[in-house]
Amino acid sequence: MSKLAIERKAITLYVDTNRETARALAAEIAASFRAHGYAIATWKGQHEVAHLATDGVRAEESALFVTVGGDGTLLRAARVATELDAPLLGINTGRLGFLTELDHGDPRIASLPALVDAGLLVEERIALEAEYGGRTYFALNDVVVRKGDVSRIVPFSLSLDSEHIADIPADGICIATPTGSTAYFLSAGGSIISPRVDAFGIVPLLPHTLFSRPLIVPAGSRIEIGCDSEVAHAHLECDGDVLAEIGPNSTVSVRRHPKRVRFARVSKLRFFERLEQKMRWGVSIKAAGR
Repeated sequence: MSKLAIERKAITLYVDTNRETARALAAEIAASFRAHGYAIATWKGQHEVAHLATDGVRAEESALFVTVGGDGTLLRAARVATELDAPLLGINTGRLGFLTELDHGDPRIASLPALVDAGLLVEERIALEAEYGGRTYFALNDVVVRKGDVSRIVPFSLSLDSEHIADIPADGICIATPTGSTAYFLSAGGSIISPRVDAFGIVPLLPHTLFSRPLIVPAGSRIEIGCDSEVAHAHLECDGDVLAEIGPNSTVSVRRHPKRVRFARVSKLRFFERLEQKMRWGVSIKAAGR
């Protein structure tokens, strides 16, 4: 981990504008930073919180993205912040908040400007880049190629570094980073991958076969998912958002994104402690019910 050095006292707020709780907390955070001499930018299109911004300050000039919302808000902000080489600090007003740094109500939120001045820790995570139809797409958690509106199970081909691995009859294929291994990938039967491991996970979605198992592959791999020639309207999804329709007999290529996602932290992440706290990892049913 490295320390975040603030060269210009400016932050960007990226807010879940659909929730009043997030909008109200964003206003408190903006006032706190402004009182400490910081300029405030808000992300484009977030008109509900645009009045919090300092005139003339752009997100491209900020030293830190502060997200206010849930994990989904942080995932959407990650696409922007990574492109701008800005670290992310998430404040959770949603349900789980596994990726965010602080939960709503944490007393450290009130002293966040002072913590930023003192120097936050910066943790780097690998991300994914999907390529299809001449365009590239960013994903921090996962890339999913899923069948469209057809009821039958269809075959998807899977290749790794130009080596054909299998043809898997399934609803789709999910490729996840270590960050995304605790999200949809886990629900689909994948393994939890420590964020310190330089690898990606691959798991079929509802495979109609007895041999299919999750795979852990090096992060330097080039993964290709092929759609059967008779499959119509398969979807390319990145971090839960449908971004493209995949035509029959087409291939989606997935590899490591050239940039790393930077998380700003007020203290060093204890990954398995967070698993226990947020997802009840290692806690027995009897203990959880007490």
